[in-house]
Amino acid sequence: MLRSMGVQLPAFQLLVDDHWRDVARLAHVLAGPVDGDDVAQQAWTQALAAYPSLRSATNLRSWLLTITHRCAMDAHRGRARRAVPHDDPASLAHRVPVVDGADADLPDEPLWSAVHALPPRQREAVVLKYVADLDHPTIAAALGCSPAMSRRLVSDALATLRKDLP
Repeated sequence: MLRSMGVQLPAFQLLVDDHWRDVARLAHVLAGPVDGDDVAQQAWTQALAAYPSLRSATNLRSWLLTITHRCAMDAHRGRARRAVPHDDPASLAHRVPVVDGADADLPDEPLWSAVHALPPRQREAVVLKYVADLDHPTIAAALGCSPAMSRRLVSDALATLRKDLP
């Protein structure tokens, strides 16, 4: 047991053993197969650095998933700033832009294309709910909003998907 700021914390390895699947799954869902491992590793690194100064140990899973969510958002922002080499830049002038691999071969392409077209907060909420299988309080903690707002984001996303999909 680690004593931090008057709080009894379990050894960090126990935290890793209990939650590594959740962190890895969420990282891969939010960042994709290419960046998922890097995002999970970054989340664990940040969690390890912040762990000794943690003030509360009431919901460590939610704390870890919030860190993972923020690392995934950082990865998305970083990807947007990275230059992509191309042999013939002039050929890109008339190409329709594709956002974050939306043209990739996905198992249920119409569904995932529709999910990808959702506003970012709604997309994140619906992915956390149905892919990561999280409850609304945990989603709210990861998104930095109230549980009622997370319910609303998921509800609005589902309404949009029902309207847009055949």
